[in-house]
Amino acid sequence: MTATAILLIVASAFLHAGWNLISRRARSSAAFFLVSTLAGAALLSPGLIFYRSLLPDGLPPGFWALLLGTAFFMTLYFGALAGAYRRGDISVAYPLARSVPAIAVLAITVLLGRGHQISLQCVLGIVLVVVGCLAVPLRRFEQLHLQTYFNTTCGYALLAAIATAGYSLVDDEALRLLRADDMSVREVVGVTVVYGCLQAAGAAFGLAILVIPRRRGREELRLVIRHRANQALLAGVVMYVTYLMVLVSFAHAENVSYVLGFRQLSIPLGAALGIFILKEAADRPKLVGVAMTFVGLVLVATG
Repeated sequence: MTATAILLIVASAFLHAGWNLISRRARSSAAFFLVSTLAGAALLSPGLIFYRSLLPDGLPPGFWALLLGTAFFMTLYFGALAGAYRRGDISVAYPLARSVPAIAVLAITVLLGRGHQISLQCVLGIVLVVVGCLAVPLRRFEQLHLQTYFNTTCGYALLAAIATAGYSLVDDEALRLLRADDMSVREVVGVTVVYGCLQAAGAAFGLAILVIPRRRGREELRLVIRHRANQALLAGVVMYVTYLMVLVSFAHAENVSYVLGFRQLSIPLGAALGIFILKEAADRPKLVGVAMTFVGLVLVATG
């Protein structure tokens, strides 16, 4: 990865942990994230005016299929993340939701015939990240068995992780269709802003389908607008500023697996926020898991 990609990903990791903390403290729901994604779409909407000329004339049909795909995965992600945060601690849900995508995308990349782009060091780093993240939720090392993760919180976190891997791969392919090889940094950012706006609008549409037809969903939406609108709006703005940084970093990394691997820097940050702000327990497995994650990140970043 280039220095630009590393800088973008480090900044995005801090912001990512931040908006997840906001969402956890607000006991987020699908309705909460509907307001957040609408805020993100509104934030990026000026890009449709200023940067529309950078897009290729006559977007290929494949692009719209990819946009539909990312809307599906984003809707699944937000729904699952809300379920995990309403049922468990951020120190359990967040590491699981963040660790599994790295190994999932690595496996899919190999299956797609692009495994030659990934070094052995990077593979080792991603494995350390995953193992470390699986240790973070444990109170004692003796709990390290499958039964520990058979609960609602872990189930929702795993679903969120699968969705993360899905939209990351789809977004990478969609942006490859939009970017030209001779684009400047400003043009890459412009195209990314336009795509980010379309992606946020697609996610909001998917969440609206999930929320509005249900009576309980409409009640939750009214509750969010009346009592947690500021938190939802702030989470949405930070969320999409964060994701724009990640999308731009795709243009400065050889393979999306490197980006996903190094983004796991947000995991020790999330653990620290849980310990110092939410007063969650600082158990030994959690600290060891965070240390393993950091080592894995160094291997990914230098691989």
